Amino acid sequence: MKKNIILPWIALFLVLTGCYELDRAPFDQLSSSTFWKTEDQCKQGLMGVYASLKETDLYGKQFLVDVNSDIASGYDQYEGLQLGTCTPRTDFMNGKWQDAYNTIQRANLAIRNIGAAEIDETAKKQMVGEACFLRALTYFHLLDFFGGVPLYDETTDLEKDFNNLMKTRSSEAETREFILKDLEKALNAGLPAVWPADNYGRVTRSAVYALTGKVHLYNKDYKNAIISLEEVLKPEYGHKLHPDYAQLFTPDGNGSAEMIFAIINQGGTGQEYGIPIAWYAGSRGSFKSGWNNTVPSTQLGDMYEYKDGRPFSWDDLFPGYSEDNAVKEKVWRATVNDEGTKVLELPAEAARIKAMYEQRDPRFGATVIAPYTTFQGWVSDAPKELTFILGKKADGGILSLNEKNGFMRNNRGGWETYFWRKFVPEGNWNGAITNRTHTPVNFPVIRLADVYLMLAEAYNEENDQTTAVAYINKVRDRVQMARINSGPAYLEARTKEAVFERIFRERAFELANEGVRDSDLRRWRISHTLLNKVDYGITGKPLLTRKFNEKRDYLWPIPAAEIEINKELVQNPGW
Repeated sequence: MKKNIILPWIALFLVLTGCYELDRAPFDQLSSSTFWKTEDQCKQGLMGVYASLKETDLYGKQFLVDVNSDIASGYDQYEGLQLGTCTPRTDFMNGKWQDAYNTIQRANLAIRNIGAAEIDETAKKQMVGEACFLRALTYFHLLDFFGGVPLYDETTDLEKDFNNLMKTRSSEAETREFILKDLEKALNAGLPAVWPADNYGRVTRSAVYALTGKVHLYNKDYKNAIISLEEVLKPEYGHKLHPDYAQLFTPDGNGSAEMIFAIINQGGTGQEYGIPIAWYAGSRGSFKSGWNNTVPSTQLGDMYEYKDGRPFSWDDLFPGYSEDNAVKEKVWRATVNDEGTKVLELPAEAARIKAMYEQRDPRFGATVIAPYTTFQGWVSDAPKELTFILGKKADGGILSLNEKNGFMRNNRGGWETYFWRKFVPEGNWNGAITNRTHTPVNFPVIRLADVYLMLAEAYNEENDQTTAVAYINKVRDRVQMARINSGPAYLEARTKEAVFERIFRERAFELANEGVRDSDLRRWRISHTLLNKVDYGITGKPLLTRKFNEKRDYLWPIPAAEIEINKELVQNPGW
């Protein structure tokens, strides 16, 4: 790890205030000889470790990584993942390495200094356990993207070892063992089942069990995954699915019992401290004008079933749709006046489409903004209802519409795609958001629906399809979707292969725009079979040509600058 990776972390120490909420906490820059003396100082330092999780390329833009999957397309931000143009010098890849190690070194400092502080032993033990969890989470993030990495624990003292961070990479197995040992320390730290409301978001025992189960699942150790994940479901933790799926991804969902561990975000005048989902996932008509660097893929939109479980097909509605772009144009293109201020005529098919939306999985409408639907935008610093229309003039010429005239607009010129509704502000969320770079919605790292689906996967791999389906149905029940194996043939899933196909789809529906789909496809080792293709917009126009190299792209490259400084580091294959 080279010096300029550590310097930003040291610079952050210059900030010190008396506030230590999870979404506002500073990190200290003071020497251990003058700080870490009181319980309050120790808590301030620990909160700085939590705060660092929202660094740009750690979890700050994690949602954007979905573009490297079948459920999203994107441009500019993280575009190289889709095009296969990344190199060991690509900024966001280097940023993930840098931000992760900065967080690890913060955790190391906290573990060492809190452990040595003369404070209440119960509080000390808990705080050290929290820091071990945060270090484990960050190393697991590195393991997922880079494979085995250099391991630095609390014995690394930056005040003494700044110039000697030259360890070689540990193997994947060694890195995983380190992570599991940290999680075991956290489990033995006396962490509570539930924190008081004023400490919501701090690590609980259920969060430790959930991450432990996820580590085992990714390692295909399904028996141990089941043991850990089942622990999360014990009544003392109080986790339950949020009753309103759409609300969970708005400020009204903050504090939900569904969240097992989340990045705590905050907004509002004078307390802006969040991540930039509104900016990068919102459209030009969303709060303060978004860039929609990520959009739902056409494939994702077409995957959602009807509420009764029937698979959806455009060809059933409009014969020839999938093969003929002229049919798509007829379906999607509305006639507007030459000024683009008024719709003159909707296609006759529009009524059938709007009726079809009402019959689909409710997560479709909660996740995706589709043509002929509306969105509460924010234009000229005021709320404005926008309609998603793809326009043409009376003479047939294509016309781009805009938010000032009451329509949605794609920031990427020429792209005709769905937009994200999930996580994107409606209006200004009644004043909850004041800055598009600080979206005031807690970002899930692990939530209960994810645990149910991980358990379904683990049980399926252990050839217990009945239990696997029961967990899938728990997720579907929340949105009143027809239950798997409840009657019609299209709901049947009784073999290992059929249940996996259900898990594959259900994780797409449930976890879209949460930054986990790329990891799912890579750990299932199917990215290369799904991502070497052309992405098309909803009118059939090509957006981009994806490239995924099976021999290279399952891991990201170790930053070239790191290898140049530390000759002990070995690059990942193909890079």
